[in-house]
Amino acid sequence: MGERVGFIGLGIMGGAMAGNLLKAGFEVCVWNRSPAKMEKLAAAGAGTARDPADLAAGCDVIITCVSDTPDVEEVILGERGVIHGIAAGKLVIDMSTISPMASRRIAAQLAEKGAHMLDAPVSGGSEGAARGTLSIMVGGAADQVERARPLFRAMGKAVVHIGGHGDGQNAKIVNQILVVGNALAMSEALLFAQASGLDLEKTLSAVTQGAAGSWMLSNRGPQVLVRDWRPGFTIDLQQKDLRLALSTGDALGVPLLATSMVFSLYRTLQSRGLGKEGNHALIKALEHLSGVRVEK
Repeated sequence: MGERVGFIGLGIMGGAMAGNLLKAGFEVCVWNRSPAKMEKLAAAGAGTARDPADLAAGCDVIITCVSDTPDVEEVILGERGVIHGIAAGKLVIDMSTISPMASRRIAAQLAEKGAHMLDAPVSGGSEGAARGTLSIMVGGAADQVERARPLFRAMGKAVVHIGGHGDGQNAKIVNQILVVGNALAMSEALLFAQASGLDLEKTLSAVTQGAAGSWMLSNRGPQVLVRDWRPGFTIDLQQKDLRLALSTGDALGVPLLATSMVFSLYRTLQSRGLGKEGNHALIKALEHLSGVRVEK
């Protein structure tokens, strides 16, 4: 089905995204630092590579979905990175969330090899990755966005070309500022509802359908009520994104008051060993401050 696709990074998001490409009929080759994570996809028909350079040599489009800026730099520019197997005309799509400045630097180094790059971070959590309904924010050349669109359609439902290199990453920072702002509002509201003696399920049902409704409230509010902290996105990963937001905001001279507050609240949860819990566990920090426990 057209170009051969390589996928690097098979974590909670990437594994599902690569699986959806396979289901859509694409020829897929995968690589992951932990080889065991390749086994399920290999059993479903994916090829496997020895390292990122090997994967890039055998694929036309290489997708990366790893945790942080240093991880992307390692798998693309490192000793056995993609850049050592890349050829002119090939396309790298980074679907991680990383520094916009770093994304531009990586794109420039790939361009020296005649290769193209898109930054295409995603939103929608593990549910969106599994269902193929992610929102994808893309930075890069318009012709390469069109080239990648069939792949994006297999992984997401909303694909928006934001602008040039790094602009997809900046849009993702916008997304994450909104996510944590909504998480803080949800936490405060549910704490208030608990303290005032309201029926939490009825209250949640009432407010999710009005002007106060949000993805966070509809999807994570019910989890909070039953104290289900399984992550669609972990606190540790959320903190990584907030560091990007705060450092980029500082460089731009933009005050991010609520974002910095949430960052500090999450840090208190990390200090208690809760970094692997879902980002909706933010409410635990407010519970600790108030002595009120939210539970239906």
